[in-house]
Amino acid sequence: MLNRIDKKFLELKEINRKALVAFITSGDPNQSISKKILSVLRDQKIDLIEIGFPFSDPMADGPTIQKSSQRAIKAGANIDSTFELVKDFRKSDYNTPIVLMGYFNPIFQYGLKNFFFNCSKVGIDGLIIVDLPPEEDHYVNSYTKEYNIHNIRLLTPTTHKERLKKILRHTSGFLYYVSVMGITGTKKPSISDVRISLEKIRKISNLPICVGFGIKNKNQIQSLNKFSDGCVVGSVIVSFIEKFDKGKYSENHMLKSISDFLANLRK
Repeated sequence: MLNRIDKKFLELKEINRKALVAFITSGDPNQSISKKILSVLRDQKIDLIEIGFPFSDPMADGPTIQKSSQRAIKAGANIDSTFELVKDFRKSDYNTPIVLMGYFNPIFQYGLKNFFFNCSKVGIDGLIIVDLPPEEDHYVNSYTKEYNIHNIRLLTPTTHKERLKKILRHTSGFLYYVSVMGITGTKKPSISDVRISLEKIRKISNLPICVGFGIKNKNQIQSLNKFSDGCVVGSVIVSFIEKFDKGKYSENHMLKSISDFLANLRK
C-alpha cells in the first residue's frame, strides 16, 4: 500500500508541479487555533503538512519556531494533543500527507511502540526526528516498516558523500534539504549553492528533495523549484501566529494573513 507521501509526489510529477509544504507547531498558540490554521492549510490545498510537536530544547529551531514551542507548551500541548489534532484534521481531509517533526527524547519517553501505533492510527505519514542520527536508526526501523511511516532525513550543506550514503540506507518518502547553515528562519539560502548541492545528491538518490529553512517568499520558491521537488515554509506562517498572540492581529486577521501568504506563493 502506497504511503500518502508517495502518492502525492507521483501526482505532482504527473502534472509537473512542485510541492508546497507548510509547517506549524502543534498547539500554537492553543489547540483550538491550531485546528483553524490546519483548516486554512487544507483550503489552500497545501501539498504536505509538517507539524512540529513542541519540545523544550529544540536544537534546530530558530527564535520564531522556538517561541511557538514555548507558547504551545504553555497552552498544554504534548504528543497526545498532537495526535488529537491530526485525528480531528483527518475527519475533513484524508488525503493530504502529514509529517510529524520532533525530537527523539519525548518519543522515547512516550514509548516507541505506542508512538508509532498512534501515528498510524491517526493518519501520520512520515517522521522527521531531528536528533536521531542514522547510526541509531535501529530504534525506529522496525516500526517505520510495520506501520508504513516514512523516516525522512535532514541533509545539510556540510553532508558529505559518505555520510549521505549512510543516511540514505533507511531514509524514505523524501529528503529535506536544509538550505542554510544554522537554525530555521534566520538566513536566506544561496540559490546557486543549493542547486550545486542538490545535483550532487541526485547522483546518489532518486528520492524527491524538498528545500527548507529561510524560505520566505515567492521569488525564492520559484528559483528553488527549478531544481528541487518542493519547498517548505514555516517561520513566516508562525510569525503571523506570534503577532496574534501578542495582540497585534485579530484571529481573523491572522488566519487571513496565513491564507493570503500561501495563496500568493501559488500564483
